[in-house]
Amino acid sequence: MRTLGVIGLGLIGGSMALDLKRRGYAQKVLGVENDPVSAQAALTIGLADETVPFETCVEKADIIVVAVPVGTAVKMVPEILDKIGPEQLVIDVCSTKSQICHAVKYHPKRQQFVSTHPMAGTEYSGPWAAQPGLFDGRACIFADSEESSPKSVKAIEELYGVLNMRPIYMNAEQHDVHTAYVSHISHITSFALALTVLDKEKDEKHIFDLASGGFASTVRLAKSNANMWVPILTQNHDNVLHVMDTYIEKMKQFRDAVASYDEEKIRELIEEANRIKRILR
Repeated sequence: MRTLGVIGLGLIGGSMALDLKRRGYAQKVLGVENDPVSAQAALTIGLADETVPFETCVEKADIIVVAVPVGTAVKMVPEILDKIGPEQLVIDVCSTKSQICHAVKYHPKRQQFVSTHPMAGTEYSGPWAAQPGLFDGRACIFADSEESSPKSVKAIEELYGVLNMRPIYMNAEQHDVHTAYVSHISHITSFALALTVLDKEKDEKHIFDLASGGFASTVRLAKSNANMWVPILTQNHDNVLHVMDTYIEKMKQFRDAVASYDEEKIRELIEEANRIKRILR
């Protein structure tokens, strides 16, 4: 049986710890959490058997999960690799991959690191957000897995198999392009919509009383944690800007059609967008 170390017991790290312990993959979970309130909450909820200093986790864990914001992870993963023994493994679960993979590319222990992105989550953060079954049936990206040893990849495939995730393999650059389109722009759109409505709310106090399910589902992601999303958007800068430019272009098409009372163009744009039903059901 394994000792699992989880650095960052928030939504992703905490949910992983919860299921990997409950499903018998890990005999013991060591958690690292700098905030004392979050650390106590993680113990109370049962996300970890004990919380320990960073150095203790790196020393004692068989597999170390780095579940901190990507800006921190880029610096942390090489530091962990410097310290681990030959049988230990390290994974990250960050939402961008290029910079973190580049940071360890020439590290002598690179083969003991597997860069992953479990494609699951909610708009909530902290240990209180962790939930069982979060990953069931979802995809997990393995980025630049050819840089890891086959033994390391197989071991981490087993870990995600326990979480009932299906693996998808791609290089780090591909990953960052795809996530800019399917995840990052969704969050930016939600942030912008929330700001738009909050501006209006200054003058019209009852605007939120009129909010329907459509508004709630569209703006849900605006509740996401800034500490996580600032480094994601800055690290994936080029891809995010490209998809934002494309989005702004599509918004302008809608604006022009509405401004000119062009019902046919509005219908055309909506029906073109309806094609997404073939992909998302």
